[in-house]
Amino acid sequence: MERSFAVLELIAARPSRVVDVTNELDLPWATVHRTIKKLEKAQFIYRDPETSRYEIGPRMWHIGSAYLANNKAMNASISYLARESDIKNVDVQIVERIGDFAVVTHAEKRQPHPISKAQYGYHIPLHAGSKGWVLLANESPEFIDRYLSQNLEALTPQTITDPDALREKLAEVRSSGMAFTLADVQPFTGSIAAPILNSSGTVVACVCFVFLKKIAANKAVIEELQEHLSLMTHTISLELGWRPGQS
Repeated sequence: MERSFAVLELIAARPSRVVDVTNELDLPWATVHRTIKKLEKAQFIYRDPETSRYEIGPRMWHIGSAYLANNKAMNASISYLARESDIKNVDVQIVERIGDFAVVTHAEKRQPHPISKAQYGYHIPLHAGSKGWVLLANESPEFIDRYLSQNLEALTPQTITDPDALREKLAEVRSSGMAFTLADVQPFTGSIAAPILNSSGTVVACVCFVFLKKIAANKAVIEELQEHLSLMTHTISLELGWRPGQS
C-alpha cells in the first residue's frame, strides 16, 4: 500500500514513465512495473500513448471530486465569491497543503488577462509563492525543519531557496497574517495570500490573489486587494467556526 501511495503521489506531481518512477523512488524496475500495472488496471492512472508517461486516471478524479464536494473551506469560499463582485484584477485561488505542495482546489478569474499556471489543480512547492509561504508558515516546527532540509528548487531567479532567509520570511508571515511575493513563481506575476482557519484555530487552507506583476507598482490597488483578502478570509474563517482571539 505504501508503495502504491508513493507512486500515485509522484505521478500526481509530474507524469512519469516506469523508469522515471524507478529512479525517483529507488525501487527495482520489476516492482515499480508491477505496481503501475495494477494501478493502471484499476484506473487510478493511465498511460499516455504519445509520451509513454503515466498520469492520474479517472478513478482518482472520482475520489478527489468526492473530497472537494465535502470540503467545508472550499464550499464556504465559493459561497463567498458568489456574493462578492468587487474583487477585481486578480485570479482568486483557494489553496490547501497536500504533502509538500500548495495545491489549488478552486480558481476564479476576476481579471481579463490570461495568467498561466493559476488554474484549478495547479500545484507549486511550499517555499514558492505567497500561498506556499502562508501554508508552510503555519505548519509545525518539525514539519518546517524537515521541509527546509531538502534541496529547494528555484522556479525563477526570485525564488528564495536559502533556509535561513525563508525562516525569516515565514516569521514575518506568521506575525502579519499575510504573505506577498513577486516574480518568484513566474517572472510576470505577483500574489498575496492569507490563511483560512477552522473552529480550533488551525489553518486549513488559504486564499491567494494572483495578479500581473505591473499591478504591484500601484500601491492603492494592492492595498485594496489586501483589504478584500482580509475580509474574505476573516468571513470564511468565521463560517468555519473560528472566533477572534483564537490562535
